[in-house]
Amino acid sequence: MSLQQIFASRSLRMKASEIRELLKLLDRPGLLSFAGGIPDPALFPAAEFAQAFQQALTPEHQAQALQYSVSEGYMPLREWIQVEMARIGVPCEVDNILITSGSQQALDYLGKLFLSPGDTALVGWPTYLGALAAFNAYEPRYDQLNAGGNRTAGSYAEAAQTADSQVKFAYLSADFANPTGETLGLPQRQGLLDLVEDLDCALIEDGAYQALRYDGEPVAPILALEIQRRGSIEGCRTIYCGSFSKTLSPGLRVGWVVAAKPVIAQMVLMKQAADLHSATINQIAVHQVAEHCFDSHVAKLRRVYGARRDAMLQALQDFMPAGVNWTRPEGGMFVWLTLPYGQDGAELLARALESQNIAFVPGQAFYAEGGNANTLRLSFSVLPEAEIREGIRRLGILLREG
Repeated sequence: MSLQQIFASRSLRMKASEIRELLKLLDRPGLLSFAGGIPDPALFPAAEFAQAFQQALTPEHQAQALQYSVSEGYMPLREWIQVEMARIGVPCEVDNILITSGSQQALDYLGKLFLSPGDTALVGWPTYLGALAAFNAYEPRYDQLNAGGNRTAGSYAEAAQTADSQVKFAYLSADFANPTGETLGLPQRQGLLDLVEDLDCALIEDGAYQALRYDGEPVAPILALEIQRRGSIEGCRTIYCGSFSKTLSPGLRVGWVVAAKPVIAQMVLMKQAADLHSATINQIAVHQVAEHCFDSHVAKLRRVYGARRDAMLQALQDFMPAGVNWTRPEGGMFVWLTLPYGQDGAELLARALESQNIAFVPGQAFYAEGGNANTLRLSFSVLPEAEIREGIRRLGILLREG
């Protein structure tokens, strides 16, 4: 007997991440990779983390650092996040904050919290591949979230009713979205709040890239706008997911959720069942480094990544053939390319690896229902400017070959 025969039906919706598979190529000699949406490891505050871990393991602190802890998270870190959220317009209490093992865990918990099989999740077309992976296990149907306001709440409700479904939440990254790099303006954010109010559903705001703005004027988080409407975070439909992965370290897996207390209380129960709590020593180290140098470190990231963004946009302007379009992000890590209709990003990747030793992510995987094969995602966060320009030059050669 094969145990696969008795796997739960939800397991059939779990698929390997194309990005995770592509990351296996990073050690290939000479590869110029635009694939991984990852921070540059040369920019990690390694010395600060070494000092933080050393302090956490002194006789005075090691018992707490190496011991079980509360599921809600390390209190000093939650207090730091409380202050940081207030700085971006989200006043809240410590009890509105839950520490998670990266924001990816938060997305998994939120899928588990809201989705019964057949329920509808509204997501972007395209959207973050990791969100689809997290939600898929809970067997939803997907509908396209049109943040431009061209669809009414009635049309979403009618589509769900036709499918014998219920809309449970809308998910999006409002700032420098993965994969497109696009940012929602204030009218679109206000419109989304109207939409979820009319649909009586939740809104999951993924703020993973919120701190990485290189130009343009900041726009208030959707949760901040809803608090302005309601006067308090309690009763808000918006659930904000934050992360230290793109600013301090992805390897330590420390993220957080900010939401109304009933949502946090239910997620705490899930965390108790899943992993008890995020690693205490990691939370202690992240808190110490954040308290010591978060602002100055993020300022450095903005300078470096902003210059790399500029290098990629200039190279695209110089080397892309006619018919190729791309986004112009104000922050984050990604540029989204749309190729002429009929071209296939996956086929282009195979040729790119073979003949030009460059890598990127084909765009089809970012669509909940597939399609749109003539798209691809480029990340500018890791390569120096000269290598970005060379890689885009090679990509231009491939596209001109057809």
